[in-house]
Amino acid sequence: MGRGKKNKPFLQGVTITDIGAEGKAIARVDDVVVFTTHVIPGDVVDLQVTKKRTKYMEARVTRVITESPDRVPAFCEHFEICGGCKWQFLPYEKQLYYKQKQVADQLRRIGRIELPEITTILGSAKTTYYRNKLEFGFSNKRWLTHEEIGTDMEDINVNALGFHVPGMFDKIININKCWLQGDPSNQIRNFIKNYADENGLEFFDRRIQAGLLRNIIVRSSTTGDLMLIVCFYSEQTENRERLLAAIAAEFPQITSLMYVINGKGNDTIQDQEIMVYKGNDHILEEMEGLKFKIGPKSFYQTNSEQAYELYKVAREFAGLKGNEVVYDLYTGTGTIANFIARNVQKVVGIEYVPEAIEDAHVNSELNEITNTSFFAGDMKKILTSDFIAKNGKPNVIITDPPRAGMDEDVVKTILEAAPEKVVYVSCNPATQARDLALMDEFYKVTRIQPVDMFPHTHHVENVVLLEKRIL
Repeated sequence: MGRGKKNKPFLQGVTITDIGAEGKAIARVDDVVVFTTHVIPGDVVDLQVTKKRTKYMEARVTRVITESPDRVPAFCEHFEICGGCKWQFLPYEKQLYYKQKQVADQLRRIGRIELPEITTILGSAKTTYYRNKLEFGFSNKRWLTHEEIGTDMEDINVNALGFHVPGMFDKIININKCWLQGDPSNQIRNFIKNYADENGLEFFDRRIQAGLLRNIIVRSSTTGDLMLIVCFYSEQTENRERLLAAIAAEFPQITSLMYVINGKGNDTIQDQEIMVYKGNDHILEEMEGLKFKIGPKSFYQTNSEQAYELYKVAREFAGLKGNEVVYDLYTGTGTIANFIARNVQKVVGIEYVPEAIEDAHVNSELNEITNTSFFAGDMKKILTSDFIAKNGKPNVIITDPPRAGMDEDVVKTILEAAPEKVVYVSCNPATQARDLALMDEFYKVTRIQPVDMFPHTHHVENVVLLEKRIL
């Protein structure tokens, strides 16, 4: 093992042994944990340390000496540059293994509570073309390959429409083919890129905040509906109209063609007025005969088919018999609430985002569901003892919080409400484990079911059933 500078060692011939939290590869050198990326267990590599601490180091791979026998070829030409699908070189069954291990490790290490056996992770039937929503950004200064750097720039098209390079807000890698969303997503993106190049439309300059074309959002559904939102930075009426007309003519299957003029400092459109150019102002998704209206600002699980599997797990864990009052915390657009409504007496949904609650009401009306009620606001301010007294004591609480988990005040209110069961759906097992520990005195974890929503990434959903202890 060689050494470089005193504070930044160079490590030679290191064997990667594991994958840990956030998908980082792990090695051990002189009993010190080393975290790195873009490699898998079994790889033997040289590492340049970039951060050194007493108990751990972070490093980048400078050379792969011997490849792991588990390694498979990456299928995407943009692998390792765009930052998505980082586990492509890991067989899917191994991805599932490490995701389940991540759930187990974090629940045990952070939660430190008694756990039942964890049910085998539920894999995704689709491992490519599984997303129903993608966003692509424009840039007039795209990411250049090593071969392009130093060449005559006059011969190089520096415009791009694609994904951000990790850690570089102003660099976009031009995407030729993305494996995340099915046809015609790639065709739409490439058509717009070619049209803009051929017609001299300005691609966005992310450093000086100037240009015409900012980003596009493509949303699809299992019903065949297709939404395209074209986001312009500035209003150039003639150019905008000509581009939208060309898109509409080339892709008549787009059922909702929309646009927005977003001249503010970030790409989010939640606070922007979105205009309909052609078609509807929404698309429809369907699940067990229920229809869900999805607008340009609506949240909906980005893997539609696996979302159905996730919700079925949550419903099964709840063990509904038809007479329950259920609280659906962090209800979003009311997908879970409406999904279980026919199996219960009443569902009460709470969500921070007012627009999402409007969608939840619409989805109930669309499906003629009359036993749901929805409330918008800060969870810890709404979910109080007075609220529970007014809306009914819950027999079951289903909670699906953001990655940060539940606020401690929300956990306290759940404990005060004392439902017989709590079904905790999480996209972050670490914060889920923390919250489970807070509830452990009064609730016992009786079932655990990891669900893979995002193949080729380290992300994993986890569903836990908590049942009230007999004290």
